[in-house]
Amino acid sequence: MKEKWLMAEGPWEEIKPRITTALESGFDCVLVDRENIDRVRELGKIKVACFGTARDKEDISVVGKGGEGDGTISLQKETVSSQDFALARSIDGAKAAYVVISGKRYEQFAVEIGRTVDYLLVIGTDWKVIPLENMIAGLEGAPVKIISGVKTAEEARLALGTLEKGAAGVLLDSSDPSEIKRVMQAVEQSERGRVEMVSAIVTTVKPVGMGDRVCVDTASMMTFGEGMLIGSQAKGFFLVHSESEDSPYVASRPFRVNAGAVHAYIRVGEKTRYLSELKSGDEVTIVSKEGLARTAIVGRAKIEKRPMMLIEAEASGQRISTLLQNAETIKLVASDGTPRAVTDLKAGDEVLVHLEESARHFGMKIDESIVEQ
Repeated sequence: MKEKWLMAEGPWEEIKPRITTALESGFDCVLVDRENIDRVRELGKIKVACFGTARDKEDISVVGKGGEGDGTISLQKETVSSQDFALARSIDGAKAAYVVISGKRYEQFAVEIGRTVDYLLVIGTDWKVIPLENMIAGLEGAPVKIISGVKTAEEARLALGTLEKGAAGVLLDSSDPSEIKRVMQAVEQSERGRVEMVSAIVTTVKPVGMGDRVCVDTASMMTFGEGMLIGSQAKGFFLVHSESEDSPYVASRPFRVNAGAVHAYIRVGEKTRYLSELKSGDEVTIVSKEGLARTAIVGRAKIEKRPMMLIEAEASGQRISTLLQNAETIKLVASDGTPRAVTDLKAGDEVLVHLEESARHFGMKIDESIVEQ
């Protein structure tokens, strides 16, 4: 998950509306003056960072302001014994370095001090992409998160997409509460992965008796064409549509996917989980008919006995299957992107599926021959 930080220095009455908006928008951390730490905590639960090494009530101490990091003290050739390095080493607990990239030497300094801290807050002056690319490459493998300073959502999109991997997060410096929401949207868009969807031909549709099925209710709303990837075998998943459409029988529940039997796999990120394991607070992956993936939080998972239906299909020479509740409100996604009720499915229909090349062990991909029938 990309981190969202807000720069909120200044008088409390000026920064309070920004911090409130950041809390409501799901930001992870605010960087404030030390005297405002308690006030932030009264507003809500969020990480608090502040400049200095007093290590009072802040979660993250930040060095660099009033030092080499922001150019207040001239940057010397030898930096390992610099003031900011010494300050960083003196801090117990989480720490960050703040560096204004005003030239090539500061870019190099950022990489050097980045190896000694948990977070590297890099602020651009007249640069955009290249220095950030160099710092990401220079700190490859180091246990530091690069947080790129931005002033707009457009700058956030650029920073988060640099070198494909992008920065680990952004530090927004803006007095406009609307920009906070736009940056949050930019971060959410950057986190959307892509899953390859292919067309599979349905070969079997038949009732198989009673079983325990799982409804996954999320804390997010899903739209037309979105659902979850579900399958009885880890080599292939059906796109089970959300209940985002109205029907003559029940009102729409766009937060829900009636996902299938308790034994089934659900694809979550790059791993799989059993539907029976899901509980409130867990993360799941929502996938669109175009293959765009995003993360949602489980609000609840309901397990109830219901009549089940076996669906089998073939794609690229692979045979996959799943068990779904036998009801007209449960739908797969047809190859043209439209929802198709399982009660209307028949052999020869085409539905969207996702195929895996590797087998899985405890939910993780492995290069091993596993037969699932």
